Amino acid sequence: MPKPRLAVIARVGAHRDFLARGLQPQHSASYDTPFGRSNPVHLFAYQDIRFAVLSRHGESGYEVSAPYVNDRANLYALKALGVEKILAWCAPGAINEAMAPGDLVLPHDILDEGRQQPYTFFPHRGLGFVRQNPVFCPELRLALIAGLSRGPFTLHPAGVYTATTGPRLETPAEIHKYKLLGGDLVGMTLVPEVFLARELELCYAPVCYVVNYAEGIKDRPYQPGVLFEGLATPAEIARVQEVEAAFADLILPLLPAVAATPRRCPCPWLMERYRQRGDIGPDWRQWFAHKVEA
Repeated sequence: MPKPRLAVIARVGAHRDFLARGLQPQHSASYDTPFGRSNPVHLFAYQDIRFAVLSRHGESGYEVSAPYVNDRANLYALKALGVEKILAWCAPGAINEAMAPGDLVLPHDILDEGRQQPYTFFPHRGLGFVRQNPVFCPELRLALIAGLSRGPFTLHPAGVYTATTGPRLETPAEIHKYKLLGGDLVGMTLVPEVFLARELELCYAPVCYVVNYAEGIKDRPYQPGVLFEGLATPAEIARVQEVEAAFADLILPLLPAVAATPRRCPCPWLMERYRQRGDIGPDWRQWFAHKVEA
């Protein structure tokens, strides 16, 4: 059976969007890894392209909040299945007012303001000292820009994603700081996911859709009991729901171009210095032979 070279990491129950388009999963399972059990992985085929779908936060509801997603187990499982390239679908808030709810953004850089999560597969090992420019795979980004620029939604081909830990939302003062530092978006899911993917030498690029303006960007009264407590208006929520409904229709046409990228990018060679030094061998599974620490 051919290996899935591509994976989509996305929102709650993302595999159901592909089921609704008539695709049937060829296999679905969770996997035990040295870092715990992964979320369920669903394998699909589209135009002879085999790809995996994994939902970060749960299958039937928002079961695991951002700081408690087991990114290491999820990425290890995808790598073990044969995945080489990851499209990360995520839903940040906008710091830059030019990026409206319902817009698509393809970040080109990260401002990391997070804390506490496992940031590496190699704690206390002397490994993982990896350059972070470009932080996202340049080949995948070019394929995404070309594919999504022809779509029905406003596309911003670059932006700085500010990563926070959560699960709480940010304060107005924090958002003001991130804006001064050059942040365009704020969210909780790309970090440490992207940094861990790079340690596994995976190509990784995000597709973001803006779900609200960040705290303090717009004057929005507090509304108890609704999503984001009033940060998004009903009209903005409606635009966001249009993007969410189009998720699979946006992703599927991207897969042929993403599959065709030649991987002449730096991503497959990010750990090469450690191979040349003899710290790690050619079998990536053996990189984790030492005791795993939380």
